[in-house]
Amino acid sequence: MNVVVRHQAEALAALGHSVSILSRRSTANQPRAMELAPGVILEFLDAGPATALPKGDHEHWIEKFSAQLAARPPWDIVHSHHWFSGMAALLVARKWGVPHVQSFHSIAADESTPLSAGERAESPGRMLGEAWLARESDSLVAISASEAATITGRLGGAVHRTAIVPPGVDSSMFSPSMPVDLAVQGDGRGYVLVAARLQPLKGLDLAIAAVAAVPAAIRPTLVIAGAASADYDGYVDELRAIAERVGLTDELELIGPQSRVNMSALFRGARLVLVPSHSETYGLVALEAAASGVPVIAAASGGLREAVADGVTGLVLESREPLVWADAIADVLTDPQRARQLSVAARERALGLKWARSAASLLEVYRGLLACDAPGRKLSTRSPGRTQHRATSPDVSFD
Repeated sequence: MNVVVRHQAEALAALGHSVSILSRRSTANQPRAMELAPGVILEFLDAGPATALPKGDHEHWIEKFSAQLAARPPWDIVHSHHWFSGMAALLVARKWGVPHVQSFHSIAADESTPLSAGERAESPGRMLGEAWLARESDSLVAISASEAATITGRLGGAVHRTAIVPPGVDSSMFSPSMPVDLAVQGDGRGYVLVAARLQPLKGLDLAIAAVAAVPAAIRPTLVIAGAASADYDGYVDELRAIAERVGLTDELELIGPQSRVNMSALFRGARLVLVPSHSETYGLVALEAAASGVPVIAAASGGLREAVADGVTGLVLESREPLVWADAIADVLTDPQRARQLSVAARERALGLKWARSAASLLEVYRGLLACDAPGRKLSTRSPGRTQHRATSPDVSFD
């Protein structure tokens, strides 16, 4: 979500628009505001303790964030990212008489759907809140057709108010053409990469078991880059215990969170990128791997079916059996010609997905709202061809 918010904001600013990103202050040393790029300001609002919070605890501070937001001068568009922000911002936007746009980025599992092993229960108000936002927001922006179907099917959002705005990728930063200088070199078998927040939803146990099942003679190192969230203290120890149980202790590298620059180098050096998530609204990691010219093996969940062209830019697996994944990994590693075909096709596809294109699609949504003088709503643009836009999101961190 952080990547999408930042890059769309920068691309909107490059088109001549003013963007403010508002987030809850999550560390004491965060400034009141900072410029991320010309025309893009990141501001921190005081709502709750200035520390990272488990996702379920954000709900307690929605009203405080809303009050801080309401004290500000209005923008022309309010675009909320994630349900916490929508709950804080929708009524404020109504008070200002400006349109409210909602993006979810993740949607709570239906009550009839079992939580994946180890997942925390959702905030009490989440499912009701998401449904309310889907009904009441002026526009709903999904990142994939899969997410759009969930918004209209499960949440009851109107089809005519739901737009699909796919993400882009920085194909200069994520590129196969730059030299690789990695801390994790491995041996001649190289490494496969997983880049994800460390939580059960991301299927890291499957990645560990799958690589462990690859024949020892060709088994690569598994590099996992990412941080555990506040909800999952001790999860790194759980992953190490899984690796010990399946015999991958010596071939597992948990390297923690990485900067975007370091991640681009990690992508370039990987032989494969694995995305075994139980659920993804799109799977931006898969797109960044594609831009880096690296084949992806992904789970057939949510938007990953759209992020990866099965058999063309990578493989999409219906099964979650580690042996099935191990066979797929081995097949690509032992067939250089196929690996190269996947790599070339992945890079070519990624080159057509620019952030400028994503921002232009988003701008069409905004312009459509500003052109519609809905009953009882006063809309305005402060200057011709220029939309002032406010994006709200929960805790964010940018490199």
